[in-house]
Amino acid sequence: NVEFVRGDIEEMPLPDAIVDVVISNCVLNLVPDKEKAFRQIYRVLKPTGHFCVSDVVISGDLPDPLLKDATMYAGCVSGAMQKEDYLQVISAAGFKNIQVRKEKEVKLPDELLLKYLSENELQEFKSKKIGIYSITVFANK
Repeated sequence: NVEFVRGDIEEMPLPDAIVDVVISNCVLNLVPDKEKAFRQIYRVLKPTGHFCVSDVVISGDLPDPLLKDATMYAGCVSGAMQKEDYLQVISAAGFKNIQVRKEKEVKLPDELLLKYLSENELQEFKSKKIGIYSITVFANK
């Protein structure tokens, strides 16, 4: 049971090809170097291994006040990548059979958004149809 923590990680403290399955629930989103994280997952998985991770991704650009807020970061929103970029990072790490098995839009309530945005900024945010999604991704080594 290995858990990533925020900060630089040179290498997971595990030998190559030792793990059957890697699971994660919105922790990878908090890792600054997601490319390295997925390369390390690939490295430690056995040739027949797979992973299943849930994470938050976005579609569109979040307003700066949301990007810079610690609460939004801890909630996996401000650290979220574009969905297409997230899936590309997984592919670039060498994974095959990449599947988004579940996708659910995360709706932030207006009351919460108004803590970060003016009324005009909130209306602009809604008009741009920026999406925040919780996805579950499966892939094989």
